[in-house]
Amino acid sequence: MARGERRRRGAPADGARAAERAARSGSERRGGGPRGAAGGAALAVVVLSLVLGLSGRWLLAWHRARRAVTLHSAPPVLAPNSSSPAVAPDLFWGTYRPHVYFGMKTRSPQPLLTGLMWAQQGATPGIPKLRHTCEQGDGVGPYGWEFHDGLSFGRQHIQDGPLKLTTEFVKRPGGQHGGDWSWRVTVEPQASGTPTLPLVSLFFYVVTDGKEALVPEVGTKGQLKSIRGHTDELGDFRFTLLPPTSPRDSAPKYSSYNVFWSPNPGLPLLTEMVKSRLNSWFQHRPPGASSERYLGLPGSLKWEDRGPSGQDQEQGQFLIQQVTLKVPFSVELVFESGSAQAGSSHAQERLAGSQLTQALERHADTFRERFENTFQLKKKGLSPEEQALGQVALSGLLGGIGYFYGQGLVLPDMGVEGSEQKADPALFPPVPLFTAVPSRSFFPRGFLWDEGFHQLVVQRWDPHLSREALGHWLGLLNADGWIGREQVLGDEARARVPPEFLVQRAAHANPPTLLLPVAHMLEGGDPADLAFFHKAFPRLYAWFSWLHQSQTGPVPFSYRWRGRDPALPNLLNPKTLPSGLDDYPRASHPSTAERHLDLRCWVALGARVLLRLAEQLGEAEAVANLSPLATSLESEASLDELHWAAELGVFADFGNHTKAVQLKPSPPQGLVRVVGRPLPRMQHVDALGYVSLFPFLLRLLSPSSARLGPLLDVLADSRHLWSPFGLRSLAASSSFYSKRNSEHDPPYWRGAVWLNINYLALGALHHYGHVEGPHQARAAKLYSELRANVVGNVLRQYQATGFLWEQYSDRDGRGMGCRPFQGWTSLVLLVMAEDY
Repeated sequence: MARGERRRRGAPADGARAAERAARSGSERRGGGPRGAAGGAALAVVVLSLVLGLSGRWLLAWHRARRAVTLHSAPPVLAPNSSSPAVAPDLFWGTYRPHVYFGMKTRSPQPLLTGLMWAQQGATPGIPKLRHTCEQGDGVGPYGWEFHDGLSFGRQHIQDGPLKLTTEFVKRPGGQHGGDWSWRVTVEPQASGTPTLPLVSLFFYVVTDGKEALVPEVGTKGQLKSIRGHTDELGDFRFTLLPPTSPRDSAPKYSSYNVFWSPNPGLPLLTEMVKSRLNSWFQHRPPGASSERYLGLPGSLKWEDRGPSGQDQEQGQFLIQQVTLKVPFSVELVFESGSAQAGSSHAQERLAGSQLTQALERHADTFRERFENTFQLKKKGLSPEEQALGQVALSGLLGGIGYFYGQGLVLPDMGVEGSEQKADPALFPPVPLFTAVPSRSFFPRGFLWDEGFHQLVVQRWDPHLSREALGHWLGLLNADGWIGREQVLGDEARARVPPEFLVQRAAHANPPTLLLPVAHMLEGGDPADLAFFHKAFPRLYAWFSWLHQSQTGPVPFSYRWRGRDPALPNLLNPKTLPSGLDDYPRASHPSTAERHLDLRCWVALGARVLLRLAEQLGEAEAVANLSPLATSLESEASLDELHWAAELGVFADFGNHTKAVQLKPSPPQGLVRVVGRPLPRMQHVDALGYVSLFPFLLRLLSPSSARLGPLLDVLADSRHLWSPFGLRSLAASSSFYSKRNSEHDPPYWRGAVWLNINYLALGALHHYGHVEGPHQARAAKLYSELRANVVGNVLRQYQATGFLWEQYSDRDGRGMGCRPFQGWTSLVLLVMAEDY
């Protein structure tokens, strides 16, 4: 109808049209009239949509950030007071400060700490070298635990130039607060017949971390008779530093004493505080001998002289006794719990002198007997030297167990890769962690993928210790099921970590190696383990589910490590730190289309272990979810389709890759990555090494698999992975073999021999050598040869250097990296015991 009306009226004149356009234009500019109102409404809708969209994204980001630093809602595996002396008195005190040469602390958020420092007076001009924390380059060593049972006894030897120190401790249960314990520190010349005996100062200290009061009882000439104290957790207690004697007898040794008492400056600052106070000369005057000068602490035991007035008592106290005398000598420190003494039906003799000697020898005999019963090295025909190596490997691992408490820094996963840079790190809630550490000198903190290998050893020795450690690690789960791969908890741990490694990224995973000891525990059928798993399963399942869902790859049943380095111009191959294999070569040009073989195998192993655990626990819903996933991931056809590289004859990663990359000098930038031809394209990554073996390492291949033979071929070929010292991490034939990743980043997983992967390889060879199949005989032969190579080289290097090492050269077998490394290198014990 409107159209007809309009046709009948005809078109308006040109002037009318111009006026209409002008009027319409004016009304639209002013927002008036019907069209202006509609336009304004549309604009309002657009603005409102933008606001709602932005606020929705903001709310989602806020929600993600909150979940990253919120503890998981599943019931805890361990009770909140599980570390208290009331619940676990035998574990309350321990050598839980792995980064110091000798010290003890309580498993408590605000612990009572003790420690030892020492210095050789007059050995160097100026201030003597003060030894306290284990350092990579301080010239001390070798050092390490000869015996440590993880619970109540240990004996450690430390070489420091011409000095040999032996530190021993033993605990005695009793009372309600963790019982008593005693130390003995013996200092002797390294070589017998030393003409000039050095003057040595030992520094014994006690530190409180809160309001606890220490009350020193003063003797003569600066000597502390004892230190009394009280805390809620420890009740009444007393420390007594006994007068020094000659080693192995009770003849007294003349000593000079100094003391220092101050507010706690902060645990990372203890060494520097003592160094700064060693600024006064004193005379050591034994009767009938010439006097010698030494640097001592010019301290006071008057409360008002402890430091500047107004210092907050809540920061705790630091009390240190310096004892200076000629070697050789022994000094004993005794801790006595008031409740242990009061609870005894008869007066207990102080754990000192001959009583301490007897207790130490009794514990050493018990350790040797238990060690043989557990690992049976003597029965298996291993030499006395190999048996000693096994004892040291175990003791170093147990002596490296620490207790940490604090808040880590977390960068939340914002859901889109790269967006985490726009977020700020946040503090995780305060949490405790009871864990072994890889290295006392270089990595004295918890590492997630290392800990699974650690617990393979610990679990054989003391299943209860393993349950404690696993329970603590599962207590770190955030609301999404993520666990940070590196745990930097507390001031002491934080002080030893470069700032760039303090922040953990909630999008980044780590190999789920905690499932390795879980699988072994499942096989054992211990009722205590089963009871533990009933509590632990919800968290284990949440952790695995997060890994499976968050690290999915571009196609079904493929997986990709989040967190690869970007392709920076100074990196030969961007690193993949979350994989644990750091600089192991991956696709040359990182992309979201990558498929990572090792991660798929870890997820397959996880699905297998969790399914078995769910079936054993009767978790029907979990079984229903896990069963099809495990079946799909164990499908060799699916594995072949995604990762078998026919052109390479092995399994491989897949991604945007070219081999034509190298570092070339480019002044003034230094070494710069140059990409040649062929240009990168989507293909399998030619990087033969540990990653190529993962389907074999984790025993995901059937004994009759057509892929098993080719993997054994490259494993046994000295042109590729075989070396006289163990399997190398990257084939000698690889273009990345022994290549630096940058000007300042030497090769790490590019050829060196690593014990953790060699242990997995030996376990796989042992497995395939004991099940019927076409490769059984060959696997058994390779197993025997590889085991001999690995054990022989670790033993030779230990005898030559006194250390277990982080890695070993594939060229000459020498130890490399940091030392001592009695984390997963302690797996040499299980290799000797043939326990996989």
